[in-house]
Amino acid sequence: MTATISCKMSVLCAVVLLLCIGCADTSYQSTRYHKQQDAPPFDYQDIEKIPDAEPRIEPLSKMGNKSPYTVVGQNYEVLSTSLGYTKQGVASWYGSKFHGHLTSNGEIYNMFDMSAAHRNLPLPTYLRVTNLSNNRKVIVRVNDRGPFHSDRVIDLSYAAAIKLGFVDQGTAQVKLEAIDPLVWYKTRSLSVEPGTEIYLQVGAFSRQESATKLKRRLQGITDGMVAIYLDKSQTPNLHKVQIGPLRDMTAAQAIREKISTLGFGIPIIFSLPRS
Repeated sequence: MTATISCKMSVLCAVVLLLCIGCADTSYQSTRYHKQQDAPPFDYQDIEKIPDAEPRIEPLSKMGNKSPYTVVGQNYEVLSTSLGYTKQGVASWYGSKFHGHLTSNGEIYNMFDMSAAHRNLPLPTYLRVTNLSNNRKVIVRVNDRGPFHSDRVIDLSYAAAIKLGFVDQGTAQVKLEAIDPLVWYKTRSLSVEPGTEIYLQVGAFSRQESATKLKRRLQGITDGMVAIYLDKSQTPNLHKVQIGPLRDMTAAQAIREKISTLGFGIPIIFSLPRS
């Protein structure tokens, strides 16, 4: 009898213990991350030798660009373009807690890559980041969303933070400058993803009539194919006026400058998989 009671008590204690563990761990289990606290890596690499991200023409990511999007009850808007973007503010970094997990655009976060998270920039965007306290500079590729703290403007990878010299402090005052791939291309050999074609986007409208009007005007000043693409991922749906495919980046640059000179704004350059 005593043994039976003791056995039952042991089972009961085990159940209670499991329930307590489950209650205490609820907030942690609600995320996809295995660690509750972020930290630097256990194995250190020669991070100073890791090259900066190399700007190149890429299509916008299929994931991570929905606008608006909501995090913890707060709405955020994604900018339609990164052209001309510049901002100063506080940078933080993220490391081993997120290492190996999905980023917002569906890639795998690697804290040894030169990457970053931003709340509002299109994914991907290339940024020049300057640490204002020591003037160190790096180039990163934004492929994630965050940081969702109002006092910070960007979350940098561990590698980027090491190269900027602020890992030990945790945060730093930085300047962010978006890099236009075509401007970068003027002085460097810029790569385009294999199997993709170059396009220009001149405008995006909720009204089809406005997009059609712009299309007709563009057809009179460019030999490139002008088409209207209906983007149903946006609310409201957007009618995007696009030119292409273009034969190479030199042609894209020439058409872009011509359109800008005529007062149509600065077209966005992007690429799509070759059909």
